[in-house]
Amino acid sequence: MSASVDFGDADYRMLHLSGGWANERNVLSRPLYKGWQSVWDKSYADSLMRDFELPYKRLVNKLSRGMLSSLGIIVGLASRASLTIFDEPYLGLDAVARELFYDRLLQDYAEKPRTIIMSTHLVDEVSRILEHILLIDKGRLVLDTDADSLRGSAYTVMGPAASVETFVQGRNIMSRETLGGYLKISVHELLDTGAQRRAQELGLELSSVSLQQLLVHLTGGKKPIVREEEAI
Repeated sequence: MSASVDFGDADYRMLHLSGGWANERNVLSRPLYKGWQSVWDKSYADSLMRDFELPYKRLVNKLSRGMLSSLGIIVGLASRASLTIFDEPYLGLDAVARELFYDRLLQDYAEKPRTIIMSTHLVDEVSRILEHILLIDKGRLVLDTDADSLRGSAYTVMGPAASVETFVQGRNIMSRETLGGYLKISVHELLDTGAQRRAQELGLELSSVSLQQLLVHLTGGKKPIVREEEAI
């Protein structure tokens, strides 16, 4: 896939090869984004260049891994394409730069709504910006659901072991962890008012399960869900 992008005074032909960017001076052709005139936002691209501290004068093939990722982010956001795909765009970026990307992505999406697809392994980092989740495990689609419904589909209960064991009878168990005389169990089911009331009666602490924990479980990173009475 090739494209020409104009940053500063130089035109570059960008070749996407094996997840990285290479370049060559392209002095004979116009930047491809001139064909995107209705959507390309050069002033926004320049603003993002400053935000990510990307050097204007450096050749693309001289950029570091993190700078290459920043460049891909800038092209993806400033193109304002109706369908934008980010394939693990954070490679080489530190925590500050990744947070900057997530913030700019949310801001731009709010101003210019469009379909944005992002593949990522850093689920907890992006969980706040997700609307829909597709989970692929070994080439197989194992989950296709709204993020909000998934967020509320599991919880963790912790307290004295005997009380926790009483609470989880008949519930779908994701994982368990013993902490001295205490027990911490993650349950895969909606936390309804009945469960909340029962936990309060038993003096137990309830907390949410992160999206990443849940997705790890769904891809087999945890032991399969079993009914508590089946495990005894």
